[in-house]
Amino acid sequence: MNIFDFDLAGIFSLTVSPLELILRGTLLYWFLFIVLRFILRRDVGSLGVSDFLFVVILGDAAQNGMIGSATSVTDGMVLIGTLVFWSYMLDFMSFHVPVIQRFTAAQRLCLVRDGKLQRRNMRREFITDEEVKAKIRQEGVEDLATVKRVYLEADGEMSVIVNDEVKAAA
Repeated sequence: MNIFDFDLAGIFSLTVSPLELILRGTLLYWFLFIVLRFILRRDVGSLGVSDFLFVVILGDAAQNGMIGSATSVTDGMVLIGTLVFWSYMLDFMSFHVPVIQRFTAAQRLCLVRDGKLQRRNMRREFITDEEVKAKIRQEGVEDLATVKRVYLEADGEMSVIVNDEVKAAA
């Protein structure tokens, strides 16, 4: 067999209906979006090893459902185009329609209010006292009592607001 003997037409010909690929991609895109948005709501500004492993395994598990028996490059391009379309449309619609933005992005969550830990909110996001205190120390604040608010932002980062009286005294 010659190394230049391959089926170029087979590489680019569709092996599965483009409509089927679009439907599979759409269904799995929305399923994964819901899983990642509502079940794995957010992490404290970082991606842990178990989170990374989960995303890799999730992608591998979703691949067979999305691609089915498709084998050509063109099949893959149709599927990738579908996923890119939904990602772009979600961003576009979130920007232009506030109701959709509230659905797609997590709202900020108060973790500290007037120097007191909001344990109910912390439990909801599995955030420990030490994680909050570490963030406060990173911001140069030594005492939790001097903190007006700490919010867990939509992107998983924490923002710290110090009491104005404490800033003036410093």
